[in-house]
Amino acid sequence: MTIPQTAQGGPRQDQCGTFTTIGWSGESPQDGRDMAFLVVFSLGDTAEGPEACREATRRFLQSAGLPVGQMLDGTDGRPLPVTLLVEGGQAVLTLPKLMVQYPVRQEWLDAALQRQQVYFMFATKPWPLAQQESAIDEDALRAFVDEEMMTTSAHCLLPVRSLAN
Repeated sequence: MTIPQTAQGGPRQDQCGTFTTIGWSGESPQDGRDMAFLVVFSLGDTAEGPEACREATRRFLQSAGLPVGQMLDGTDGRPLPVTLLVEGGQAVLTLPKLMVQYPVRQEWLDAALQRQQVYFMFATKPWPLAQQESAIDEDALRAFVDEEMMTTSAHCLLPVRSLAN
């Protein structure tokens, strides 16, 4: 089970809705080793509804320099419009006009530190059901992270940084 966490700052809530973050660790399809995953998504909680949030989130990602449907790899030293700091049991994502601070579980932290990278996704697909749950189980997470979510998200492989490096 994982606990959603509300993001701070960012575009106006009346456009994109409330951004929320969920992290988990699991087997990587490439090599079978544990990988730390982090996804930011909208709850779709605007007067215009989830579909308007989808479009507003797409525009936000475009303005932030995060292409939808493509993988950006920051582990090769290229600068990205998103950075990740892992410190004191927190993952802190910084994007243009948005900062996300997420308390991580030990297994997530272990996977992130072993690989020195995190697979980050910023979904354009809203997840309204997440606001009704205080904790999200594996089945609900799998249902959200479907083919549509994967193909309509921005993807980044982010190096793990700490205050020491």
